[in-house]
Amino acid sequence: MNESFRQMVSAKREEQQTKRPLVLASVVIAMFMAAIEGTIVSTAMPGIVGDLGGFALYSWVFSAYLLMQSVTILIYGKLSDLYGRKPVFIIGIILFLIGSLLCGFAVSMKQLIIYRLIQGLGAGAVQPIATTIVGDMYSMEERAKIQGYLASVWGISAILGPLLGGFFVTYSHWSLVFWMNIPLGILSMIGVGKYLHENLEKKQVHIDYLGSLFVLVGVSALMVLLIQGGTAWPWNSWETYLLAILSASVLFWFVVHESKFPEPLMPVFLWRNKLISLSNAASLTNGAILIGISSFLPAYIQGVLEQPPVVAGFALTAMSIGWPIFSTIGGKLLLKVGFRPVASAGGIALIAGSIFFVLMDPSKGPVWAGAGSFLIGCGMGLTNTTYIVAIQNNVDWRTRGIATASNMFMRIVGSALGAAVLGGILNTRLSTYFENHGDKKVSLDAANILLDEEKRSRLSSTAIELMQHGLSFSLSDVYKGVLVLSVLSFLFSALLPKPPHKKTGDR
Repeated sequence: MNESFRQMVSAKREEQQTKRPLVLASVVIAMFMAAIEGTIVSTAMPGIVGDLGGFALYSWVFSAYLLMQSVTILIYGKLSDLYGRKPVFIIGIILFLIGSLLCGFAVSMKQLIIYRLIQGLGAGAVQPIATTIVGDMYSMEERAKIQGYLASVWGISAILGPLLGGFFVTYSHWSLVFWMNIPLGILSMIGVGKYLHENLEKKQVHIDYLGSLFVLVGVSALMVLLIQGGTAWPWNSWETYLLAILSASVLFWFVVHESKFPEPLMPVFLWRNKLISLSNAASLTNGAILIGISSFLPAYIQGVLEQPPVVAGFALTAMSIGWPIFSTIGGKLLLKVGFRPVASAGGIALIAGSIFFVLMDPSKGPVWAGAGSFLIGCGMGLTNTTYIVAIQNNVDWRTRGIATASNMFMRIVGSALGAAVLGGILNTRLSTYFENHGDKKVSLDAANILLDEEKRSRLSSTAIELMQHGLSFSLSDVYKGVLVLSVLSFLFSALLPKPPHKKTGDR
């Protein structure tokens, strides 16, 4: 009887053991869903704008999604440390799928932006918790390799995303861009729900809801200021000053609040670690670089070069082809040469890619844009893999969720602010160009026509030339901003300290 009891216990333990290959496959599906969201939506956006109108709100489609993602990502990271990765991950996917479903039914740009907020509410859990699950299941040496393999997801999504985005817009309807997430999310939930098992310590918890409110108000005010300033109202106006004061004061109180709260969203001790703080700072600039390329490159290729969505997608694809290749290389190299050399090499690649975009003009064609995208992807692969592995190796299980989330948070905030700043530059410069070179009746919404092939064909050659020159002129300043961000990213990478000899990443 004792032997039978022991067999039952052994069978029960075997049943409750996490099945790493199946969980990893489920995590890969979720990361693919998050990865393809970027390339497929960016490729489809010119077509969406051509259908719904509202070019002046172009950047808000990205900013709204990123804003809600940035606000919730720290909450999800903390909740995953308190309640486990599985329930938080599944709740996040459910919210993401609800938002995706609604996005496909949008009939106006404002409606689409509202639904993107819901989608971003769930997206805050998907990628960071997926990355944390991988960090839990594998050792530091395994982590470096797995993170490289996971990056191949970006390569696959980069090939399929532009193809599907261009196909849906051209031959079907852009709503499928969002609806294709639904079967992927369901598969991922089933795999993680059934095969991931966690042992949690029950304890009293304090959720920092006030801190979340501070982040929401502070970041939202800053984004509205950066996007609308110079277009909806002058920079030297009471609206500008009010939003600047509101954002600065609320974010200041967020820092004060976090230093006193027992379970803070952003633990102060993380920022005292030089490796983590520099990695997070570099992730902030990387996020802005990424959104600057992925959001506005399709508009340039379709609007200025008059190429179809599929060509725009392939130019963007080059970035995500370089990403997984050099992420895998970086994962192997950082074990041999350390974090700083690998991240610094990535910073140099980012600068090189940015220079390609600064020098871009219509005569160089989409191949030149693709080459710049590839170099940006190489830099992203080397840097982002290094930051995640370095951070996860410097914390224990109890703080790995929030540490990983803090890095993702900085990247998402960087993307949100990048979309706001660079979108603000685009709107301001385009408005100025139209005022100086065209009819005063020409507004930002004229770009809606430029991005719709059928409507564009009805315009005179003079009108098309005016709009194309204006868009090219405006985007050149956007890419100068990307170059400045790339230089900052390199400087942060070059300052990374050597990792400690003792590994603290295992539970």
